[in-house]
Amino acid sequence: MRQNYLIVKTQDECKRLFASTSGQPITRVAFQGLDMPQEAFAHTYKNCLFLACRMPRGLKRQLTDSLVFPEMGELFTVQSELYTASTLYAGYQPGNPRTFKDTYDQHVYQHYLKRGKRSTDIKETLARTLHDHSISMALHEFLSAYPPFDVVGVMGGHSIRRDDAQFATVAHISKRLTESGKLMISGGGPGAMEATHLGAWMAGRTDEELAQAIRMLSTAPEYTHPMWLDTAMQVRLRWPQTRYESVGIPTWLYGHESATPLATRIAKYFDNSIREDGILTLAMGGIVFTPGSAGTLQEIFQEAVQDHYLSFGTSSPMIFLGVDFWTKEIPVYPLIQDLLARGKYKNLILGLSDDVESVVKQINDFRPAVAGQ
Repeated sequence: MRQNYLIVKTQDECKRLFASTSGQPITRVAFQGLDMPQEAFAHTYKNCLFLACRMPRGLKRQLTDSLVFPEMGELFTVQSELYTASTLYAGYQPGNPRTFKDTYDQHVYQHYLKRGKRSTDIKETLARTLHDHSISMALHEFLSAYPPFDVVGVMGGHSIRRDDAQFATVAHISKRLTESGKLMISGGGPGAMEATHLGAWMAGRTDEELAQAIRMLSTAPEYTHPMWLDTAMQVRLRWPQTRYESVGIPTWLYGHESATPLATRIAKYFDNSIREDGILTLAMGGIVFTPGSAGTLQEIFQEAVQDHYLSFGTSSPMIFLGVDFWTKEIPVYPLIQDLLARGKYKNLILGLSDDVESVVKQINDFRPAVAGQ
């Protein structure tokens, strides 16, 4: 069986590799985003990858059957790790929302719009693809520290206001699940997504502190408010989080909606299809569907198909939060129940509730039955 590539992403890792190989040939190593040092000349390289590395003049002559992907000269490049609020919003000055336009995130977004959401420029599309690939690699590396069935997703509307009772409900669910050992993931935007990351951010603190954080956020109740990002930054500063993590997976396709800085890790993509499919695929511990519109409906049926076919060896809970919404306003739940009863769907694990405790219990009680075992 062919061995995987060893991935080297930091200068220290690079130095350790060179020290341990002592001038020997280096095979099947992927160097990513590095300034290759002069010590690199002491080796030859076979079947290696160099992704957005700065290569000293002449080093390429020592490569055999290796691939070099240079920096593409764009504002963005191959990422060695996931974004954080500090890297994505580098340039933002708290208390001065006008500096939002000066952030790395917005520079990339304006570049994205200028070059076209569906760019046909081969250099641009290749640069975006390499960026998104590096984000996927960084995401999978981060998630490798978590059991797959401890990853729980939340899907739902971006338009849920911070002062809406549903926002608080989602935050409490996420807080409880995070404290029980789950890693919460979402699309990383406003509304129910932000509530997910607020709950995870406030894990380990009291419910009163969570209520205070919601009141602070509610002074800018919608993502169109000029202080939406700033109030989230205020929550980060007042209640620092060093123990619990959550992952937001936003996209520049919806770059007009800021990614919440309350997600401790941010996997931001250009390609929205990778992002949407990724959340459903990764959330093997279950998904909570909060009230939403067209996008949420699409995700419900995507997840149902995935569970029906046991695409990843098992099905996961599909918990619908909002009894009236999912049975009357948009009666998806009784439709799926009927299809399941008539055998049009199989293997689905469904739940419906308005209650925080009930949703948390259904997720925590889930024990996967893996096909073939």
